[in-house]
Amino acid sequence: MEIPVQKNEEIEVEIIDYGTEGEGIAKKEGYIIFVEGALKGEICKIHILKVLKTHAFAKIIEIIKPSENRVESECETYKRCGGCSLRHIKYEETLKIKQEKVQNLVNKMLENKLKVDNTIGMKNPTHYRNKAIYPVSIEGKVGIFAKRSHNIIPISKCMIQTESSQEIAKYIIDNWNNSIYDEKTGKGLLRNIIIREAFGTNEIMCILVQNGRKEYDYKNLIEKFPEIKTVVINVNTKNTNVVLSKENIILYGKRIYN
Repeated sequence: MEIPVQKNEEIEVEIIDYGTEGEGIAKKEGYIIFVEGALKGEICKIHILKVLKTHAFAKIIEIIKPSENRVESECETYKRCGGCSLRHIKYEETLKIKQEKVQNLVNKMLENKLKVDNTIGMKNPTHYRNKAIYPVSIEGKVGIFAKRSHNIIPISKCMIQTESSQEIAKYIIDNWNNSIYDEKTGKGLLRNIIIREAFGTNEIMCILVQNGRKEYDYKNLIEKFPEIKTVVINVNTKNTNVVLSKENIILYGKRIYN
């Protein structure tokens, strides 16, 4: 099959479906094109970024006919951040996308087809994650990694992490008196701040991932946030993308959960 598109070409397409990551799918002469940020039913002018034998990747230049399911994300860093990927789509439509994804997987695996029920949504689909991992930049900012990179995007307000976890992480970094880990040199102390919350009991565990065993003065932290019941240093001195090591030093509290 001859590939009908070329890198850097600009073409007009109709988005006919969604990919596994929620990206739009278009076709030209049967050839698949993945278009990040495009919605099913839209007509878009796109720029071809990468061409492979079986498919291509593209970005939107212009939305000629927008979908009624398109919304403006309330998150300021959404387009650069890699933390979530469907906030430009109405919530009800994202539930349909997830149901269709499971339905397609079931149909591929089973000889006797089943009907997958509709996805059950949340009453309030914001600030719902009970575990937050915040990488720390050498500029002293907490954030989220940008898509497909290790560049840290500072966050002002994340819509999926809890408000309390964001407040705690920002308080820690605003009052941090030691060095920050530099991934390029392997030097510096603080690498990540991890917050875990038990919504049923309103208890919080705070983990500081450090490139060393230097103790942290947590007294002001737990005075400011009395819901924090455990403070832990996780010692990770390896040059690795793995966040946590197996070595934990419990500074405050009696329990730690894996």
